[in-house]
Amino acid sequence: MPTTRTTAKAPARFGVKLVTPLVASAVLNPINSTLIAVALVPIGQAFGAGPGRTAWLISALYLATAIGQPVVGLLVDRYGARRVLLSGAVVVILAGIGGMIPISVEWLTGVRAVLGIGTCAGFPAAMAVLRTRADALGQGVPARVLSVLSLSSQTIMVLGPTLGGVLIGAFGWPAIFAVNLPLAAISLLLALFWVPKDAPVRAPGQPRPERLDLIGIALFSAALLVLLCYLMAPGTGDLWLLAAALVLGAVFCRVELHVRNPFIDLRMLAANRAILRTYLRQSLSFMAIYAIMFGYVQWLEEGRGFSESVAGMLLLPMSAVAVVAAALSGRPTGVRARLLVVAIALVAGSVAMLFVDGSTWLAGLLGVVAVFGLAQGLTSVANQTTLYREAPAATIGTASGLFRTAQYLGAIVASTVIAQCYGGHADSAGLHRLAVVLLVISGLLLVVTVADRGLRRAESRSVVG
Repeated sequence: MPTTRTTAKAPARFGVKLVTPLVASAVLNPINSTLIAVALVPIGQAFGAGPGRTAWLISALYLATAIGQPVVGLLVDRYGARRVLLSGAVVVILAGIGGMIPISVEWLTGVRAVLGIGTCAGFPAAMAVLRTRADALGQGVPARVLSVLSLSSQTIMVLGPTLGGVLIGAFGWPAIFAVNLPLAAISLLLALFWVPKDAPVRAPGQPRPERLDLIGIALFSAALLVLLCYLMAPGTGDLWLLAAALVLGAVFCRVELHVRNPFIDLRMLAANRAILRTYLRQSLSFMAIYAIMFGYVQWLEEGRGFSESVAGMLLLPMSAVAVVAAALSGRPTGVRARLLVVAIALVAGSVAMLFVDGSTWLAGLLGVVAVFGLAQGLTSVANQTTLYREAPAATIGTASGLFRTAQYLGAIVASTVIAQCYGGHADSAGLHRLAVVLLVISGLLLVVTVADRGLRRAESRSVVG
């Protein structure tokens, strides 16, 4: 089984020099996942593209991230966190340059896919570095450190639409790609100087590491791509795509069960149902959260006529509540209670959105997003804490990658739901259809959380060992 290769020279504590570069790398993905929210309309106007084409700008990054996270996590386990962080930062810089070239929507879609691959490095590498340092100290990762990592990602994600609106208002939509140049450069330098160097991939006298499961990676990628193609335009005429995705998934499972060193250890996942439940909760939560982040802001722009910068500003209550909620949720106990609050908040927000229309007062518009902000701030910290408790140390990178895969599979479904609910225009009727779908998703999340007995048993355990 692969082992994490990042090592520290001395068992120092979890100081600023260790945590800062991990945060800087980990936020590259969430900021790129939400900056695009306020740019869909101006990009569509620039190239004469409707919501059906611009929706791929969202889905491309999510698809690349969903595929890339476990792949990059495997590379972290195999080759070391620092090497992967540096490589990812270089890819993000190149993608940022490509995004400033206004060729077509399809070109920008490809750039977004490359961004998704480059930004995959942050989270699994950060979890691997923290796990290695914790093992060197003979303890668990302090809850406050996991909270900082999650809080920074949550903060930057919810601030993304607001920042995007400011950048577009000042420099135009290419600025949402250009901003990656300084951010990735900072991440690169911090990782270069402050992240502990990796151990040699193969120490003298040791056998070569086993080859990567390239067939498994290819089948996993193909199954997700075909599934996304179906989800982007579901219909009876495209059922063959759904059938193809199911066949590819079945072949993938068969291959992984017979490979000596599988890309994804399905037997381990089947035996560790707590991790599977964590992945399911994360996916359902972010189906709703991303649907609001992208669907609500599109309605604010098209249905209510607000500018990109104003629409981004109207999401600030979501940002503020999410930041405060995440900051207060760093305790290793009370995870089940926080997850129940997440589900209840999503149900309440979905119900409230059913009554939002073109005549709703500004206070009402702000109140709706604030409720969703509560769920946003709590969900990742709580689920991330559960992940750390349940994931085997030797495969923490891969497990963390799959955690983000679950999140972005939810985002892919969310972008599809938005496109289907709105059709050609984001009007109030479409917003209400979206609210109904979100109510179903949130209700399912509530049922899953209430029924999870494993959360009760985990309450007695602490992240800090």
